Amino acid sequence: WLIFLDMVHNYMPTFEQKAEALHWFPMFRTWFGLCGLCKLPWNDIVPEDNAETLEPAKIMKHVEWYAKYFSAVTGRESKPDDLISMSEAVYNFQRLFNLKMGFGRREHDAIPYRAAGPVTKEEYESRKERYDKQLVEKHGLDITGKGTEEKVKILRRLREEMYEKLKDAVYKRRGWTADGIPKVATVKRLKIDFPEVLELLKANGVTE
Repeated sequence: WLIFLDMVHNYMPTFEQKAEALHWFPMFRTWFGLCGLCKLPWNDIVPEDNAETLEPAKIMKHVEWYAKYFSAVTGRESKPDDLISMSEAVYNFQRLFNLKMGFGRREHDAIPYRAAGPVTKEEYESRKERYDKQLVEKHGLDITGKGTEEKVKILRRLREEMYEKLKDAVYKRRGWTADGIPKVATVKRLKIDFPEVLELLKANGVTE
């Protein structure tokens, strides 16, 4: 769904917007799970003027409605940012739990080899025009005289490098280290800086 908004509607044209999306959307989706609510009324039916808003992908009119709904049910006056903060605490605690179990680092956020495609010479040649265009127009390369296998390696390398840069941006936005671990400042801000959490972070080289 998020890929559709990016690739088809072009709601996130810049690298920074993609990084922000990979922070915000997982947080809001987490909030639905925390409250036992369905996401369909949020993004399957959008306001008529949604495309004219500053952040059409987020459908903020509906997010504001969810904040009002939460406030009315719980008696806790909450704004959209408050909903995200609730989720951030849980999302980061989940990350810390994964870390405790031996996961939750940058290496564990790797995508499958197949997902970075194209994988084979045959696959590249089946969409040769598309892939050649990406190398030339998107990356500004001269592919004259280059064989298919070489172009496969080049395109995969470029895509994998872009993915690593995106991870850097997302980690920074989430308040994580370059290795994908929540920083001490982050767990303190989210009020999940329990002694066991700080001890876990210290054991993994995170002290700030």
